[in-house]
Amino acid sequence: MDGTTVGLCAFGAVLGLLALRVPIAFALASVAATGAFVMFAFRTGSFTPERAINPTTSLVFSNFYDLVHSYDLSMIPLFVALGHIAYRAEITTAIYQAARVWLVKVPGGVAMASVFGCAGFSAITGSSIACASTMGRICSPEMLRLGYDKRLATASVAAGGTLGSLIPPSVLFIIYGIFTETSISKLFLAGILPGILSLVGFLLVIYLWVRSDPSAAPAFDGKLERGDRRRAALAAWPACMIFVIIVGGIYGGFFTATEAAAICVAVAITIGFLQRKLTIQGLIHSLRETAIQTASIFLIAASAKIFVAFIALTGVANGIGEAVTAANLSPFALIAAIAVIYLLLGMFLDPIGIMVLTLPLMIPLVESYGFDLIWFGVVIIKLLEIGLITPPVGLNVFVIGNVVGKSVRIDQIFAGIMRFLSVDVLVLLLIMAFPIISTLIPNTMR
Repeated sequence: MDGTTVGLCAFGAVLGLLALRVPIAFALASVAATGAFVMFAFRTGSFTPERAINPTTSLVFSNFYDLVHSYDLSMIPLFVALGHIAYRAEITTAIYQAARVWLVKVPGGVAMASVFGCAGFSAITGSSIACASTMGRICSPEMLRLGYDKRLATASVAAGGTLGSLIPPSVLFIIYGIFTETSISKLFLAGILPGILSLVGFLLVIYLWVRSDPSAAPAFDGKLERGDRRRAALAAWPACMIFVIIVGGIYGGFFTATEAAAICVAVAITIGFLQRKLTIQGLIHSLRETAIQTASIFLIAASAKIFVAFIALTGVANGIGEAVTAANLSPFALIAAIAVIYLLLGMFLDPIGIMVLTLPLMIPLVESYGFDLIWFGVVIIKLLEIGLITPPVGLNVFVIGNVVGKSVRIDQIFAGIMRFLSVDVLVLLLIMAFPIISTLIPNTMR
């Protein structure tokens, strides 16, 4: 049986199962195992299932074992734990509180503080959806209470939550680095400037929104006590220190990303107990949540590894590469086509699912064109970030919708998102046109 046909049928089967709401891990693993069995059974020309059992089980279990025992994968539970512990210790919310005090007199200051809070949370947790969920509970209800436009109060947090995909550390960068065998440390550093660009763009959207419609963000009518700004800034030092340890340590070559994660977990626990904001019960609860979230990510990643091995067996990636080469597409046309594919998938699938489903096909293509995989990784993560707020199924939008309940309709959140989405597209175009934005910092590291 032709391998390319089997591979293409497998992709169709996975998409069909996902449309039926089958979990991504089970869809990938079941289709890969079935497809590999068919390939091995027809290897001699006739259908001989008894000869397919051993090679199929070997493909499934060896790839599952190799992925789960990957050293780089160990940083995922560490960074997930860091996020939960830092939240319980009130380290992540301190950035928001500091920004709120400093920007309270600026038009739209609370919305801007929310974006800063999301950036600070992202710099510790690495998860966009977790960022939107956590910061949404803190920021959106407060802005609604202050009389902010419902669209601004929700869309600013939904968009700000996407910064977790770019600003290091990022779970998506870790998974991308593992599957493409690129340096995760360099990927983390490559996301800094694009993340800052996105942050500045979101702040500009809020500024222009409030300037054109002052009623969208009521002016602050209270007054600050003397020393409030200083105290708020000082309270944010733990979050700043953790970010410096991660970025400074990796950039300076003092330790790897995994070592940085372990050190920061220890630092967060120590600070939490010393400040008496973290309890034993809170730590246990954080570790329990970490175990659940990590198990989910590991299962998806391991299933994806099996699927990648199956796709390599079919040769479909080489077939598509040859077809693209024969079509003589320009580098710009190829990247544009990839962007369209990811934006369309982003409307319906979660970021991890999109990545593990598409990387087996995309990486051989971009390598044949000589693209820098670090730069391409930033482009992919930015596309996935945009997918989190793209209608009709922007995950971050629905997360915020669940947080605010019936007080704000989903269509109102999407209406506000469109302004932030335009900035995201602009940043994406800049990253595509000027790869140095992504490669400048990692190329200068030790």
